[in-house]
Amino acid sequence: MSTTSIAPGIENLTLLVTQEIHVQAPIETTFEALLEQVGPENDTPEGKAMPMKIEPWPGGRWYRDLGDSNGHLWGHVQAIKRPTLLEITGPLFMSYAVVSNVQYRLSEVDGGTLIRFHHKAFGLIQDDHRKGVVEGWNHMLVRAQARAEGRSR
Repeated sequence: MSTTSIAPGIENLTLLVTQEIHVQAPIETTFEALLEQVGPENDTPEGKAMPMKIEPWPGGRWYRDLGDSNGHLWGHVQAIKRPTLLEITGPLFMSYAVVSNVQYRLSEVDGGTLIRFHHKAFGLIQDDHRKGVVEGWNHMLVRAQARAEGRSR
């Protein structure tokens, strides 16, 4: 028996999330806090620890570490320019046919640092991931902000 499916339109194959947050801390402090938040200090919006590792160099891995050589590769560092850019490419939390590009761009502004965040994805993105992604990314930005601001006081 064969089945036929209709491919979704291009608008259903793309995802774009853009967020900004102002951090009242120096750019270097903010960048280091961001690396900690996407790495070993990562957690979910519900406060559950989510052990992640990031190798902060070009080609470095970003993965969820479940111990005993188990885990989930989220992506690779595509570009890093301390303290202004962290860019990652990969499937991220989506274990299916999708590719993502995530960019954290930091710039010095009056009173601290501005983080501009972009997540662009293309593929067969599941509805539950579409719905939860904005909250998840916002949580990571807010936690990085709190971490950086806590250090600069």
